[in-house]
Amino acid sequence: MSPPRLYAAEATAAALPYPALADAIAALLRDPTVKVPARTVLPLPAGGTFFAMPATDARVAITKLISFVADNATRGLPAIQGDVVVFDARDGRRLALLDGPTVTARRTAAVSLLAARTLAPRTDGPLLIVGAGVQGRAHLEAFASGLGVRQVRVASRGAASADALVAHARDLGLDARRVDDANAALADCPLVVSATPAQAASLRALPRDDAFIAAVGAFTPTMLEWAPEVCRHVAARGALAVDTRDADHEAGDLLQAGLDVPAVPTLADWLARPRPAGPVFFKNCGWAGWDLAAARLVAADLTDINA
Repeated sequence: MSPPRLYAAEATAAALPYPALADAIAALLRDPTVKVPARTVLPLPAGGTFFAMPATDARVAITKLISFVADNATRGLPAIQGDVVVFDARDGRRLALLDGPTVTARRTAAVSLLAARTLAPRTDGPLLIVGAGVQGRAHLEAFASGLGVRQVRVASRGAASADALVAHARDLGLDARRVDDANAALADCPLVVSATPAQAASLRALPRDDAFIAAVGAFTPTMLEWAPEVCRHVAARGALAVDTRDADHEAGDLLQAGLDVPAVPTLADWLARPRPAGPVFFKNCGWAGWDLAAARLVAADLTDINA
């Protein structure tokens, strides 16, 4: 029996190109064999959080085991650490071990990419990235490779992190610059990604009528990136979307706006509907099914799973 294939961060990223991963996510949403139980969330003694996230289909089973420690930057460590273990669902063999943070970054951005493909009134940009961390970088790469975005504006609380992401965008051949006022930049950007760990709303300006917003940062009921009046404005003039029904109790922006989140269509719902008119607010909270889609994409290249 062959040992599981080990994918370090760089190899994991190479195995998960954003456009192909977005396609894999769409295919997963049409697969009736997919089963994703509730994740287990365990508080860690020093204030972090440990997550166990299983999922399976007819051929592949996975568990993602990750820790999240928000202040790890002060220790010189990443906030998210862990692995995704991939099994053959038919005989239980371990097939692969993927780098957990890389899977998380890329599948989250690929979900937003799929949502933008499906819902965005226009996809040519400019793209405004609010938050220059791991998710800001992943979304920049995903929208550049998957939508062909060429113009990028970056806003971040730290000028150094914003400048670093601008430099990365320029290395990719993009027209990129830092903006110091994200709210003012909303008027010029029909594509917006917010990826900050905010506990209070920093985005208060109303978006354009042709805006698509991927709100990634506020993934708990107490977190908040967008002011409640912005969410209510988009709900009245355009359309809302959530990644899955898990958002019903996790989508901080929408919950704190007093909106009926269980009535908001999911990404799977929107894949079967016409593109909406007006601005769109897509809440991306995360789901182990997205990790399964990444594992399926990797497993497709393993000869023994396809035998």
